[in-house]
Amino acid sequence: MNQVTKSLVVITGASSGIGAAMAKSFSAAGHPLLLLARRVEAMQALELPNSLSISVDVTDTVAIKIAITQAEAQFGPVGCLINNAGVMLLGQIDVQDPNEWSRMLNINVMGVLNGIHAVLADMKARKTGTIINISSVAGRKTFPNHAAYCATKFAVHALTENIREEVAMDDVRLITIAPGAVETELLSHTTSDDIKAGYHDWKEEMGGVIAPENVAAAALFAWQQPQNVCVREIVLAPTRQQP
Repeated sequence: MNQVTKSLVVITGASSGIGAAMAKSFSAAGHPLLLLARRVEAMQALELPNSLSISVDVTDTVAIKIAITQAEAQFGPVGCLINNAGVMLLGQIDVQDPNEWSRMLNINVMGVLNGIHAVLADMKARKTGTIINISSVAGRKTFPNHAAYCATKFAVHALTENIREEVAMDDVRLITIAPGAVETELLSHTTSDDIKAGYHDWKEEMGGVIAPENVAAAALFAWQQPQNVCVREIVLAPTRQQP
């Protein structure tokens, strides 16, 4: 095992955007990292110390568990899991390809559940641990063209709170981070050019959106509270974002 004094942090979707910002932030705080995403080269390019980058699809439960076992052999047990991997495919339900709904449900919901399943039993047994799920303001209210995406993020809010109650007496924390509009490549997954154009116009009307580093700072703040303090949810958005 490497000579590290802080606990292992696992981050999914760590190749770009919020996930990459999380990796840099938690690494700067001295934590060894397991970075998981499909694009391993992008994670390795971060060049973070005491980090292990593994190409994993979060819908693959077995692959997640194998990667975690490998990282724990090197850095010790998982202290914090950040479920960040997600896709946003916007569209009207009557015209959107149902395959896009399946993709979002599999990654945004099943991916989160798979990550939790991989670490929760051990956290309960050790009576310590933190799971941070990256949701969205779209998990608290609805938006035009967001029906299926909102469904996945409302699910993340619900499952996080449900599990938090179940494991509270085991001293395990579950935290929801719900960002508003953030400058990431998330919108690029949407296939409708009209929707993407409208989203860009909305961002310009607000005078810009928040940076991934703002979300990472919120997660680090929640993590760094004493283990007997659970910041259950943080909602952050551009000041000018009205909905």
